[in-house]
Amino acid sequence: MAVYVYSITAAAHPRHLDGLTGVGDPPSVLRSVRAGPLCAVVSDAPADLRPKRRDLTAHQNVQQRLMAEGTVLPLRFGLTAPDDEAVQVALDERREEYTRKLTALEGCAEYHLKAATDQDTLLRQILLETSEARRLNDEITGGNTNPDLPLALGEMVAKEVQARHGALAAGIAVALRPHTRQQLSSAPTGEDFLNVSFLVDQEHEQQFLAAEKGLASELGDDVDVRLYGPLPAYSFV
Repeated sequence: MAVYVYSITAAAHPRHLDGLTGVGDPPSVLRSVRAGPLCAVVSDAPADLRPKRRDLTAHQNVQQRLMAEGTVLPLRFGLTAPDDEAVQVALDERREEYTRKLTALEGCAEYHLKAATDQDTLLRQILLETSEARRLNDEITGGNTNPDLPLALGEMVAKEVQARHGALAAGIAVALRPHTRQQLSSAPTGEDFLNVSFLVDQEHEQQFLAAEKGLASELGDDVDVRLYGPLPAYSFV
């Protein structure tokens, strides 16, 4: 029977899963599959697995419990294998890689940070601080109907927004980097200009949180900084 794979741990990890259930309806029973120094936490895989809220929550609850008790390699939602034997084979074949990653993540958690600017405020700042943009805007609002003016203003504003967002993103990364073990940037979505994950060890966690709080205060209300965590280190597995 196909199995659903939640995560990988060292065999010495306690893996206390009492009170937790796995994905599926009815919920599946969690178990461990061991291969030498490694274990995978698995359950039977439902035939109609979908990213439903209940199953996503069950998957995340397993990661959080394991993370609270030791180092874990959290796997993305939806990973399955043909059977327990296939899981054991994978653990054996990639033993060195998984062991190395467990060592790299020992004592660490992931924090995820996103940031966005208030677009109206940013536009006002650009018009106030960029003389050429202000001149073009004044001509347009003054009644100049030259169709090239809005295009020129739009291009100028877009470049200025990109430059300012880039500078803000770089400044945030530089400020927080000393308190992290590793960081990984992803393409921002929506109104965000920053989407970055930090791997933070317990020794520096309070320093990291204090630095992020101070940075958010310094940036003020015009920059919306959102920090999520501590989380299982999905981005670094």
